[in-house]
This record gives sequence, C-alpha cells and structure tokens, in this order.
Amino acid sequence: MGNALCITDPGAGMYIQWIILSLMGLSAWLVLQTGRISLGQQAYFGIGAYAASLVTVMWHGSLWLALVTALACGALFAAITSQMLRALKGLPFALATLAVAELVRLALSAWTWRVPHPKGFEVGPDGVHGFREIRWLFENQIDPETYLSFNALALTLSVVTILCISQTKQGLAIRAVGLDTELAEVQGESVQSLQALTQTWAGGIGALAGALYAHQATYVEPAVFDVMLGIHAVGYAMLGGLATPLGPLLGSAFDLGLLEATRWFEGWRMVIFGGLVALFLRWRPDGLLNSASLHAIQEFIQRRKTHEHSKFA
Repeated sequence: MGNALCITDPGAGMYIQWIILSLMGLSAWLVLQTGRISLGQQAYFGIGAYAASLVTVMWHGSLWLALVTALACGALFAAITSQMLRALKGLPFALATLAVAELVRLALSAWTWRVPHPKGFEVGPDGVHGFREIRWLFENQIDPETYLSFNALALTLSVVTILCISQTKQGLAIRAVGLDTELAEVQGESVQSLQALTQTWAGGIGALAGALYAHQATYVEPAVFDVMLGIHAVGYAMLGGLATPLGPLLGSAFDLGLLEATRWFEGWRMVIFGGLVALFLRWRPDGLLNSASLHAIQEFIQRRKTHEHSKFA
C-alpha cells in the first residue's frame, strides 16, 4: 500500500483515513461473502478517485455529484469485470482481479489530459504524476471536522445498507453461495448472478473510498492504489471478521493502531501485519468478529437486559 494512504495525524485526518480504509475493507468483505477473494479492489479505488476529481476540478461540480459519479463508475466497471471473470474461481479469479487492477493502474499512469484553470495553471490527469490540485474542500471552505462528518455519513450509510440487505432473501442467498457454492446452485440459486451483483456493489464502495481520499489528500497518483492496497483491504476483512460488516471496520482500526504503535520501526510494519494475518488464518480463520463471537456478544447483551429487568421488577 502506498505510503501516502498511511499518513495519519492525531486530529480529524486520522479518523478520515480510518473511514476510507474501512470502506476498502468493506469492498473486499463483500466479495469474500460469495466465497471468492479479490486482490484487485484497488482498481475501483483509483477509478473513483479520478472520476470524482474530474467532476469537481475540471467540470466544477459539487462533491455530492462527484461521489455519485465515482460510485456509478466503480459499480459499472465492476459489473463489466465480473462478467469477464464469471467463469473463474479460487486462485485464478484472485489473480485475474489483480491483473485487471494493474491494467487499470497502468492505464491511469499513461493518461494525460490537461486543461487551463481560470487561475492560470493547468489541471487534470498528468500520467505518472497523477491528478493534483483537487482543492474543492479548500475552495468551498470545508473544515476537516465537517469533512469527517461527511465521511462518517458515507460509512454509516454503507454499513446500514449492507446490514439491511443481509436480512433479505437476496442477502441470505449471497451468504448461502459463500458457504457452499455447489449446494446453493443445487438449491436453485443463480450463483454467477449473485456473485456479479455483489462484486458490483463492492466496486461502488471501493470507488467511493477513492473519491473521499482524493479530496482529502488534494491529489491522487497511480502509486497510491498499488497491489498492497488491495491486499490490505482483504486483510482488514479477514482480521476483523467475516460474520458482520463491522469486521472490516475493526480490522482497519487495528491496522491504524499498529501503524501508530510501530512508528519507531516502521520498516517492519508490513512484516508484522503479514504475520498477524497468517496467524489469524491459522488459528482464527473467520477473524475476530466471527459467528461464535457475535453469538457470545448477543448472549451477554441479553443477560444484561434480563438482569436490568429483574432489578426493576
């Protein structure tokens, strides 16, 4: 993962970074729910970042319009990608998503489209130098705390939407596909359609993360959305837990905490993170918030409620 995405500060910026990383974790988590691993969610991050920046910088649109455009572009590209890769499973699918992401990164690295800005300088994609002068927040006098609230709303809406869908028939079907693809197919579920739909949602969320990042950092370059961003996104989902969409939020918070704790030996951060992921895969493959943990938490809450009722009875 590019160092630019790991820069944190003790103020609102660190919480914004956590939200952006959480959205990336959610994006990877959604694909994992269908029994597949995507190592290419960073492609949608890059597409969303560039699409949103085009709207606010070159077409002078609002941030709302930029986010909607980014989400739509990411979802559309994910839908196309899912159709291209629909016959692949397991390791071939994971490697194919990685290849697609690298193609996207190389394409954006080669894209140059510069136009004059009213203030006299040029703006727009500039090849390997990326997309700079994304100053919508400054031009509209949006302070970090307000932008943090904006990011928090985006994350909340994403999590609530996933939780609501998970309780529907479609959500249960997606979970069934993730547990046993062949059994779900025997039961009449359209496995490929459900996988494509889930990947489309995941692409939209990944693009939303990219759009939010670009406007916070005021620039984005292809080096930011490299392969390590995709690997970390999968790591957040696996560390935090696969049983609930809150898992990636916990996983990304864990990674940011690790970053803060290892500032004195930053060169070892990737080794530590990779080692922790390996340990979790061996001893707790479903992550911290697995089904057993959720059941224990629910039982604890129920006991507390029963105890409170008995006190006032």
